Amino acid sequence: MSASALVQFVVFLLLTGLVGLITWLQCRRVKSSGDEVRDQFLAGGGLSWVFIAGSLTLTNISTDTLVGWNGNQMLLVLCWELAGVPGLILLAKVFVPLYYKYNCTTVTELLERRYGGNKHIRATVGGIFLLGSVLIFLPAMLYTSSLLMKSLFALDVPLVAIAAVTAIIGAAYSIGGGLRAVAVSDTWCGVLVFGMALLVAFLSLNATGWSLANVPPERLTLIGGPDSVLPWPTLLTGMIFTQLYYWSTNQTITQRILAAPNIREAQKGAYGAAAIRLLLVPPMVVIPGLCAWQLFGPLGDATYGRIVAHVLPAWLSGAFAAAMFAAVMSSYNSTLNSAASLYVCDLHRAYVNPTGGIGRLSTWLQVGFALFSIALVPFYAGAESIIQLIQQLLGLFSMPILAAFITGLLFRNVDARAVIATLVFGAASYALLSFGWPAWHQAGVVALKPPHFLHLMFVNLWLCVGFALVLNRLAFGRRAEFEWTAFSRSNLRAFFSTN
Repeated sequence: MSASALVQFVVFLLLTGLVGLITWLQCRRVKSSGDEVRDQFLAGGGLSWVFIAGSLTLTNISTDTLVGWNGNQMLLVLCWELAGVPGLILLAKVFVPLYYKYNCTTVTELLERRYGGNKHIRATVGGIFLLGSVLIFLPAMLYTSSLLMKSLFALDVPLVAIAAVTAIIGAAYSIGGGLRAVAVSDTWCGVLVFGMALLVAFLSLNATGWSLANVPPERLTLIGGPDSVLPWPTLLTGMIFTQLYYWSTNQTITQRILAAPNIREAQKGAYGAAAIRLLLVPPMVVIPGLCAWQLFGPLGDATYGRIVAHVLPAWLSGAFAAAMFAAVMSSYNSTLNSAASLYVCDLHRAYVNPTGGIGRLSTWLQVGFALFSIALVPFYAGAESIIQLIQQLLGLFSMPILAAFITGLLFRNVDARAVIATLVFGAASYALLSFGWPAWHQAGVVALKPPHFLHLMFVNLWLCVGFALVLNRLAFGRRAEFEWTAFSRSNLRAFFSTN
């Protein structure tokens, strides 16, 4: 390692250690609430809105976000990030009051309460979330972060070794301090991540002379045409529901909301995250990519790395590496903590032991999940197409799970078994719509070209709701009752109120 690289590495270690020190200082004097589950997974119910907003934001922002969106090199992808704003508002206005009304520890507990105390629907959805976290998200985060560290510092060590260091540091936050340490570290890491990412955006514009004259006009529009990667009508169909699923029914995200001392603090955290997403995230995810087109032309996934290397002074490389590591670590420790909470609350306490040492169980779970994710890193190395396929397969369950929430919230007298069956039906129907239809069209079996996948997700969502209601009536002899009170004047007034 050269002297310059050594200096960068020392800066990286100092900044990473500083975040750890600040987190420890802010968490060490916090008293236990007397409830092991709330202390470990909900920070004792004492997170302020600042830490909720910070943790919500940085759990969502990772290296994949910066590299992936900038790699598209177009303004249109900004719609994905801006759509998160109404998603967060719906979380604050609709789901936060519901989660607090039922005193939920996990998002799946809301399903259990709405379906007559049926623990199987909670365990089924919780199990799906858990498998996704352990088999996909945790090892994928370690893989991408390991590649980044290896390239930034020209490290001649195996990816697994770098992944192990990341996993150990992330697990230390989650195990040692629970969700409180995760949220506090996320917030301070967020300061570093946003500072460096916005600096890269500013320097990118400066490098182009504040001109994007060479960028094609179709890459500078927010209105997607029929053949674009994001046709504008999708914003009115599948887009809003993917955002609703992600921000309101995703345990890794929503767990921070459940850790507030009261509804108002939780809502303020969601609003704070929405403000960050509206004001700070957009320049980070599109400006470097557009500037790279202006300077170098189309680069694809290599865009962000190329523009960073071009505009960032060498003496800031260590700080940039610390920011990228912080982004990955924040997503990793958040997912690790939520995975443990899903197993403990949705599976272990329901089927194994309703009492017992939650702290020790959580520790061993997170150690096991971390080791397992490290072991899976070699299977991801060099297998980009497989990762993309797995991400597509995750879409098989997002709309069926959201349909379970929608059905449970809008209807009474629905048998949980009908909804569990709907999860299987929804996966099969989406597979036919998103994988079968394009293949049949390409083979000439079906003449009609398949619509955008977001339209298909919208169709699949309501197919699932309809299937659950029909099955509930025909197979279980129960007539679902629509809850008109959900649209009462008082509820609508409360939704649109600014209070």
